[in-house]
Amino acid sequence: MLKKIGVLASGGGTNLQSIIDNIDSGYINAELSVVISNKKNAYALARAQKHGIPAYFVDRREYSSNQEYDEQIMKILCKHGVDIVVLAGYLLILTKKFVKRYKNRIINIHPSLIPSFCGGGYYGIKVHQAVLDYGVKVTGATVHFVDEGTDTGPIIMQQAAQVLPDDTPETLQERVLEIEHRILPEAVKLLAEDKIDVKGRKVFIK
Repeated sequence: MLKKIGVLASGGGTNLQSIIDNIDSGYINAELSVVISNKKNAYALARAQKHGIPAYFVDRREYSSNQEYDEQIMKILCKHGVDIVVLAGYLLILTKKFVKRYKNRIINIHPSLIPSFCGGGYYGIKVHQAVLDYGVKVTGATVHFVDEGTDTGPIIMQQAAQVLPDDTPETLQERVLEIEHRILPEAVKLLAEDKIDVKGRKVFIK
């Protein structure tokens, strides 16, 4: 049975686009059923609409708690029959109830080699600035399952990138994004085909 994917995004949606492209090409055997954003002007919503995918803006300010907000998000996901949730640049922390409902069915892409440069405050260009400030020679991207922590779930896939002497946060971000656009669709494909097993913190690909 074809798995249905829901994407949560807060920004431009380039990782969303990589999933759309890989579904359109037939590489990912799944249906992208819905895209939801907490930002009204997120370009991710425009990308979804362009491809005929239902797109929702849900304003956190209209809800009195994170729990109420996530309940609304889950209602939309349920309405569209979503099996797999992909966080593609989604900047809100999911509630415990949300994580429990979709246990081992929520994945996130992070622009570093977890457990380095991750957790609270590490997102977007800030990650790449921190990498350069620290002086590490290798960085990369990580796809992981989402648990109740921040960037702490079991790791599905990682790929490294060299940090070059003349890198700026922007050039490093661009190179890491290329990796993100490869490994996120690959992880979605594997999950959609039931080729991932999780045992404790370890992820096994069949």
